[in-house]
Amino acid sequence: MTEIIEIPYIAGDGTGEDIWNASKEPLEEAVIKAYGGDKRISWIEMLAGEKALEKTGKLIPEETLDTIRRYKTVIKGPLTTPVGGGYRSINVYLRQIFDLYVCVRPIRYFKGLPSPLKRPEKIDMVILRENTEDLYKGIEWKAWTDEAKKVIKFLGEEMGVSLSEDYAIGVKPISKPGTVRFTRWGIDYAIKNKRRSITVVHKGNIMKYTEGGFRDWAYEVAGEYRDYISFSGEEGKILFNDRIADNMFMQAILRPGDYDVLLCPNLNGDYLSDACAGLIGGLGVAPGANIGDNVAIFEPTHGSAPKYAGKDVINPISFLQSAAMMFSYMGLDRASTILTTAIEDTVNEGIMTYDLARQMEGIVPVRCSEFGMEVAKRIKGL
Repeated sequence: MTEIIEIPYIAGDGTGEDIWNASKEPLEEAVIKAYGGDKRISWIEMLAGEKALEKTGKLIPEETLDTIRRYKTVIKGPLTTPVGGGYRSINVYLRQIFDLYVCVRPIRYFKGLPSPLKRPEKIDMVILRENTEDLYKGIEWKAWTDEAKKVIKFLGEEMGVSLSEDYAIGVKPISKPGTVRFTRWGIDYAIKNKRRSITVVHKGNIMKYTEGGFRDWAYEVAGEYRDYISFSGEEGKILFNDRIADNMFMQAILRPGDYDVLLCPNLNGDYLSDACAGLIGGLGVAPGANIGDNVAIFEPTHGSAPKYAGKDVINPISFLQSAAMMFSYMGLDRASTILTTAIEDTVNEGIMTYDLARQMEGIVPVRCSEFGMEVAKRIKGL
């Protein structure tokens, strides 16, 4: 009897429909191929973003939130936050409401991808980014507002910090409990996936009590894993170290092979994940996931690119590889491997969309839909 695997999805805004249409068949074929037809996907569509606003008057209908709570694992396309919609970002809202405190961004080069590096094959990093604190708290006040003036007055009268009223003010909160649970997740991930090292990326030399605290608390947690963690490079254990954030950017370019798992506060992880994606072709190939204790949402790392909507030109690899991550998370490891292999084989044969083709010589780009068909064809041939 065939097992039906129900997976909720949000197609997304802008180019999301193009990407979803190109990806649906490869995802289904990967599961069929992996399990000989004994497992099949049944998709459950959910509304969010512009489509939801048009049909329901809400950016995120309660029905969508209830479906996510019920199924716990979701794949979604890029979403646009309309002006005046009530949320600073729909993506951030979802991460906050479901407490998705870990952002997982694998950065891995495979043959055929364009790269500015001479030895890109050394790139195989996973950037783990704390997802709920730091700048994602969104605590700030516009310059010259009454709120900003109150904060400036308090800082002057109570804390001895002198600022003029033309300052905008932002608060960067990083807590020990938030850092501890994030670090535990990261170390457990590294152990489970047999990673080589964990590097804490921080600016603790300047922000001594926020990012410096992040570093210190991470080391405290690592000290509880002595059977698995080494601070000195002991053979057979995961090396645990740290780097100043600005230096880490240089290291990622000059010596990417020396780094494996990067453990980052929010803003550092945001910067690094996009910068490192540029080393393997761009955001079009970089997958992502936002994971909490109860819910996991897998999504491409790029935006909705509304000017390209309906033109069938956007790269679906980020979405496809995010789905491969989702399959693995769900225990569908064979389907994940088959999908990943088919993507790599397709690119290795010079079949790619315009964002990659324009970085290469002699490559004629294919459409988003054509790329999806080529991946599906290779899955069937495996």
